[in-house]
Amino acid sequence: MRLWLRPRASEWIPHAFTKSPRNEIAAELADVRTLGVQIAIVVGGGNFFRGVAEQAREMDRVSADHMGMLATVINALALQDALEKQGVFTRVQSAIEMNQVAEPFIRRRAIRHLEKDRIVIFAGGTGNPYFSTDTAASLRAMEIKADAILKATKVDGIYDADPLLVKDAKKFTEISYMEVLKQGLKVMDSTAISLCKDNNLPIIIFNLNQRGNIRKVVSGEKIGSLVSA
Repeated sequence: MRLWLRPRASEWIPHAFTKSPRNEIAAELADVRTLGVQIAIVVGGGNFFRGVAEQAREMDRVSADHMGMLATVINALALQDALEKQGVFTRVQSAIEMNQVAEPFIRRRAIRHLEKDRIVIFAGGTGNPYFSTDTAASLRAMEIKADAILKATKVDGIYDADPLLVKDAKKFTEISYMEVLKQGLKVMDSTAISLCKDNNLPIIIFNLNQRGNIRKVVSGEKIGSLVSA
């Protein structure tokens, strides 16, 4: 079974150079790997970018997006370090070539790493401006023939409103791609959802902050929300 894990950078990478969050996630991933699943990961770079958000408003969009892509490489290297400290062989592949710090993205090489029981982290988004890391996650998941996308976030599923702000927000245990698009739910951006819809790739949204959730999802327990046809 090949899984794609898409953790939101904002949930843990602000602490990327401290002990707790990344090491806990790395330990969970090391544990999940013992189940015999192949794991590929994409992380965002938004937290670094948000540090210059005010200045970025006046920036050219392409330049700003390139900054975001480079931030994802920093996050990927931080996660690689944490995973290797857990004894997990890990490879970072970047959509933007920087051979001194990461491999270039080569689809067949990525699949081979997975077959050799390595965790692969994809960085640099798609390598193109105007495309989010959500779209990059969907694209890479298709390319490596993943069985599902697991999107780890700070809430326990999909709601019709922000559950942190709206007390009686309704949770969707299961929802179709079309309903996500029609209702404009902020699960992933519309390009990513459409790509998953066209290729019938299920998406599971779950809470990353609850320890053991990654293993529960991989083991088939019904937690979070499922987006499918």
